Formats: sequence, structure tokens, C-alpha cells
Amino acid sequence: MGTPGTKRGPDADERRKVTTTDILSRKQGEKIVSVTAYDYPTAKLVDSAGIDIILVGDSLGMVVLGYPDTTRVTMDDMVHHTAAVARARPQALVVADLPFLAAGVSVRDTIGHAGRLVREAGAEAVKLEGGVRIREEIRALVDCQIPVMGHVGLTPQSIHAFGGFKIQGKTQEAAEQVLRDAIAVQEGGAFAVVLEGIPSRLGTRITHELDIPTIGIGAGPGCDGQVLVIHDMLHLFLDFTPKFAKLYADVGDMTCAALTSFREEVRDGRFPAEEHCY
Repeated sequence: MGTPGTKRGPDADERRKVTTTDILSRKQGEKIVSVTAYDYPTAKLVDSAGIDIILVGDSLGMVVLGYPDTTRVTMDDMVHHTAAVARARPQALVVADLPFLAAGVSVRDTIGHAGRLVREAGAEAVKLEGGVRIREEIRALVDCQIPVMGHVGLTPQSIHAFGGFKIQGKTQEAAEQVLRDAIAVQEGGAFAVVLEGIPSRLGTRITHELDIPTIGIGAGPGCDGQVLVIHDMLHLFLDFTPKFAKLYADVGDMTCAALTSFREEVRDGRFPAEEHCY
């Protein structure tokens, strides 16, 4: 039974734990749904809605910690926030990002960093940005029994190399490179791959080419699933809203309105009222 007043997803009590095998089996089947979370209460809410994958993304650097991009997020940041999410004991699969320079430097370091996310923080899989250049690292992690989700296209950790947050794969040559990266992720043994910031036609093409599920974010409707940053879909991040994000509830404005009401009630003496006192 849910807590009184808590809305839960359909058949929430009957849900079983989502695994990487479940996600892999959804290729060209029921669409996969993923949402980010960075703390215990948000993870509880996301899981209550029946979401398949909770991604503890390094996007927390921007939407939670106030950094201008994701490159300043540390391993300690990721361990701290992943552990908070894992303590919610969600039925959703918990996937944690390896932050900037935690992968792509050496196989040994990548294994050590991924191991921290699994052993210390409770992640059930890790996500790595990159394709061809990290194929062997993906393979090494899989050989160590650490499930891997790939991430190609617009990889935010590469924004300095890209010259900013720019759509990838717009030319034929660039599109072929994104496809090669996605294939390399599959060859490394990943169970799924995120496609970010690429033309919709390319997202559909890669989805048809691969045997593993694709999860899109700004990659069109042809992917096997979709992921959004929860702060974008609820307007909790006020600095900007990406084009690919749909606003599902304006929690930001609701929060501002509630805080304004609290301020006014305190100042004019309406709060606390008698029912709020011992």
C-alpha cells in the first residue's frame, strides 16, 4: 500500500525490479522510459510513477550544483548522489554516470571508478560518454560484471572539443561517425546506448542498425526509449530549457508562488495559525 495521499503508477505494488536484461529485451518493443534523479525523495517520486530507469546523471553539475557545464563534476559528487538515490531502493534500474576524466584515460582507472559507483554507491550500471575511443574500456567493464550504458552524439563532457552544446551528426560524414560510435558501444558489450542531440533521421537509422536499445534525448521519436532531466520537464532549472525538453508541470512557478504566499503570511501574521501550534 502507498502512503496516504501519494499517487503511484499503475500496478506499482506488482512491479518487479527492472534489470539490464529487461532493458535489452525491450529492443523494438515497449518503449523504455528514463528520468534523472539526484537524491532520495526525487528517486522515490520517479519510481512511484513506474519509470524504467533512474539515471543519476552528471547533469547534476548544472541543475543541482550550479556549474556552467558537466566537466566540473567529480567522482565524489557522483558517489554521493548515486548513494542517495540507491537508498530509495527503487524498482527502476539505477544507472550512474562516470564523470569527466573518470573514463577514457586508462582501462584500469575506468574500472576503479566504475567499481566505486557500484560498490560504494549502489549503482546497478554505469554510463560512459564516447564511442570508438572507449570501446575497450566498455569491454573491460563488462568483463568485470559491471553493466554499461553508452552515450554518443552530443556528449556534454566534450563541449570544449565541440565548441559548445552543438547538434552532432548534421553532415553525412559526421552522421557516419556517430553511427560508428554507436556500433563500437554495442561491440564493447553495452546493454543500451543514449543518443543525444542528433537529427531525428539519424536517431531512427542508428536504432534500426543496432541490436541494443537506443534511448534518445533530442534524437527524435524513432529511438527505443526516451530520457529527460527531471529539472527540465518540471521547470525546476530556471537558467534555460533545452529545445528537446517538454514541460510536463511547471513546478518551478508553483514553488515560487508557494514561497511568496509563505512570505506574505509570515509577515502579516497569518502563519502560524492556531492549527499549526502545540
